[in-house]
Amino acid sequence: MPVVLGGGIGGLSAAYYLSRKHINPVRLFEKSNRFGGWIKSENHKDKGFLFECGPRTLRTTGPAAANSLQLIQDLQLNEAVVPIFAGHPASKNRMIFANGQLNLLPSTLGGFLKRLPPFSKPLMSAVFTDMFKGRNTHKLDDESIFDFTERRFGKEVAQYLISPMICGICAGDAKKISVKFLMREFFEAEQKHGGVFKGLVLNGIFGKKKTVDSFLDETVELQKKAKENQWNMILMKNGMESIPKRLVTYLGNHSVTMDLNSECRKITFYNDKSMSMYMTGKEKEIQSDHLISSLPSYKLANCVEEQHPSLAYQLRSIEYVDVAVVNLQYSTLDLLDFDAFGFLVPPSEKLPILGVIFDSCCSDMSGNTVLTVMMGGEWFQDYFGAKPEPNYLLNVAKSHVKDILKISLEPKNVKLSILKKCIPQYTLGHYERVEGIRKYIDQYKLPLTLVGSAYDGVGVNDVIYSAKKQVNKITG
Repeated sequence: MPVVLGGGIGGLSAAYYLSRKHINPVRLFEKSNRFGGWIKSENHKDKGFLFECGPRTLRTTGPAAANSLQLIQDLQLNEAVVPIFAGHPASKNRMIFANGQLNLLPSTLGGFLKRLPPFSKPLMSAVFTDMFKGRNTHKLDDESIFDFTERRFGKEVAQYLISPMICGICAGDAKKISVKFLMREFFEAEQKHGGVFKGLVLNGIFGKKKTVDSFLDETVELQKKAKENQWNMILMKNGMESIPKRLVTYLGNHSVTMDLNSECRKITFYNDKSMSMYMTGKEKEIQSDHLISSLPSYKLANCVEEQHPSLAYQLRSIEYVDVAVVNLQYSTLDLLDFDAFGFLVPPSEKLPILGVIFDSCCSDMSGNTVLTVMMGGEWFQDYFGAKPEPNYLLNVAKSHVKDILKISLEPKNVKLSILKKCIPQYTLGHYERVEGIRKYIDQYKLPLTLVGSAYDGVGVNDVIYSAKKQVNKITG
């Protein structure tokens, strides 16, 4: 009987794909008292708004996105999908707060040809910088995204474009994050051809042809709609938690036993088809022929350390950061001067907030203005310490909303979520780190499969796709 550890979107997806492969029965264990992990939606239907305490949107382009759309359709959630079209302000308008003001990033060719603050030159000039930069004098094993971008495109692009983007993706420091892992196509294009754009063009001409349609399934209605109607992103009508909730319902009807309040403390492997897990709760020891772990890597490390200390060491080498999420609701619609997805803050501004999402610009909030302030990340301890007071965090969020967005009105409803060790950091060498972990598992023939954001990408689409690909390698 396969066992899945972790009831977040990674574990639920893994159990789902096991069920679809008719590998059953399956048992899933979740440490907390709810399923869904970091995906958590608080729906205030009586007041016409909802708070997303974690992820809130899904991209609709690329193979991982196509896979998520298929999952949503298979779960019969089509009617719950709210598309955000390419022309919508939440798709077109992204801002950064730099040099004391909000700056709109260009979204059209015309915008890239103009000089827009905080950049001293049109962004198109960065393309020519890369084209005439020439080949690097020696090949690199890896490099930080900041250093790579500064070297190829200039410091301003690294500081004002890439750094805040990394804050938005993984709440991390671009000066530490691996370009080889997070932007591997760009890195390899430069290493192979001597320039990013030169490499991308040559790969497009002589490389393997990857068309937009190569991963689309014409029988999946949501994929067709996303392509034909130019969906840029989607939300879920009742919140992103609709997906894990529907997965729980599906699994309950398809031979998957799910246990809450059950934490794994120790894993012992006997051979390539036999193992046991020591759990908290009613049953102390669970036998299994295969384990799929969607646990954070550091938690899995604790479970395997006694028998496999080297593996535990490698798993712990993946760093995680804390993020504070503050949801704010105002009972007035027109509080924002500009419709946009929101804004990000470059680390060079030395502010405790990573950015603010304009939720009520993305979807109808029935006359409310709803904002989500993201804080901390790589710099959480520096700004807030180990155990910050909740009221202090709330006041920091409201203060920056007031200073930057000029909203002095007191919010009617607020929610603070402190997400401890919620996002893995793809620091330098991460590609080799993950490769080494999986090689160890193969070398010792451990009946263990790893899924989740620590290994194959931080986004919800990435985590679901990771679960599918890894489960497909398991033989029933």
